[in-house]
Amino acid sequence: MFLNVSGKMSLFRLPPVPTIREIIQLYNLRAEKQLSQNFLLDLRLTDKIVRKAGNIKNHYVCEVGPGPGGLTRAILNSGVEELLVVEKDTRFMPGLKLLNEASKGKVRIVHGDILTYRMDRSFPKHLRKAWKDDPPNLNIIGNLPFNVSTPLIIKWFEEIANRTGPFSYGRTQMTLTFQHEVAEVDVGVVHLTPLIQPRIEQPFKLVEKVVQSAFHLRRKNCYRGISLLFPEDQRTKLTEQMLTLANVEPTLRPPDLSMQHFQGLCNAYSELCNQDPNLFAYNFREELRQKRLSDKSPQESEEADSER
Repeated sequence: MFLNVSGKMSLFRLPPVPTIREIIQLYNLRAEKQLSQNFLLDLRLTDKIVRKAGNIKNHYVCEVGPGPGGLTRAILNSGVEELLVVEKDTRFMPGLKLLNEASKGKVRIVHGDILTYRMDRSFPKHLRKAWKDDPPNLNIIGNLPFNVSTPLIIKWFEEIANRTGPFSYGRTQMTLTFQHEVAEVDVGVVHLTPLIQPRIEQPFKLVEKVVQSAFHLRRKNCYRGISLLFPEDQRTKLTEQMLTLANVEPTLRPPDLSMQHFQGLCNAYSELCNQDPNLFAYNFREELRQKRLSDKSPQESEEADSER
């Protein structure tokens, strides 16, 4: 579910603190291109991003990668109960500590990697709600660099499926910005609320495998990618069987596949895996590697194995 929620910012305002540009100059900060960092300096933009989260007054919020604190200020100005910031880069710690002092202790700073941080232990138990209920008073907000956005979103989608991590509190909402290279200034803002009932009633790992295979050759027709789910000696037969069961035209390209198409593909693959329990463990890359090794001389194969 995608929501666009507009609302007014709270009248709460931080006391005078150095501006973001002053913080950057004071601590000699710069966006690291290799880390895909891109600072949000326009406070009108950061206010607009936070408004997309809806009314978060008195909510608990986790901000991912606050950097110099531009978005952090907008979140605090919305009147949150507590703001947990998870930042991997130590250069930003002094500026974040200033914001904590200015907000009278509302900022909880964690120096760590959001990909491994245990968010399920980070908030009061009274926030927890049943999955069928309205979302809890807990939000995730973040300005995601492109190099971490894909693995992080996949991690969160899996946690939604398993109701773990931040989603152990219920259907925690996320408001995320996705940025491109440092030289580009376009920002896409997405507000996500987990569905009560998933569109595809299959285990996350199965759905992930089907989607990854389908998009492996995204410029080709979907038949090519789907075929990689199956061993070479059964590939043609099982690919045609899966597409027939799913009622998917083999000439469709992956970007043209709808949610209904993927629902059919996942259900069909699940049915085939039930018929052959060893099928799900198949990895086409491993089969390809073994084939290449077998094509080498015995001496070359031993040398390749010893190097691994």
